[in-house]
Amino acid sequence: MTPTLRPTLDEERHARFSRRLQWLTILFGLAAAFAALILKSRRDACGIAAGALLAWLNYRWLDQGLRALVTAAIAQQGRPQPRVPLSIYVKFGGRYLLIGLAVYVIVSYFGVPLLAVLLGLLALGAGAMAEGLYEVFSVSASSE
Repeated sequence: MTPTLRPTLDEERHARFSRRLQWLTILFGLAAAFAALILKSRRDACGIAAGALLAWLNYRWLDQGLRALVTAAIAQQGRPQPRVPLSIYVKFGGRYLLIGLAVYVIVSYFGVPLLAVLLGLLALGAGAMAEGLYEVFSVSASSE
């Protein structure tokens, strides 16, 4: 029987932060895609939605890679020369390769405008700004 470790308060806060950021990324991406559908064209809306999906996927992979890196660092605590598993390097570098390949396929084979896909990728930035504002105002409201 393996002992179960309870997540620390920081891990729980990060998990809530991460879930909110993922939902905000999807929400902003879908809202922008809906606006593009009404104001521009179906192709632009699909490009923005695809870009937002890739931004969400990029964040997920980044978060998983960082979690694996932290876990490996904690497991090797006290060693003079910690070793980083090759899979962590692959997760960090491979996500750029896969996202670049996906953007290429979306633009080249489906005829979606590149600018629309790039705008969709910005959904992660919009979600991060909204989450940052939430963190600032929720902390200041709870400290009063």
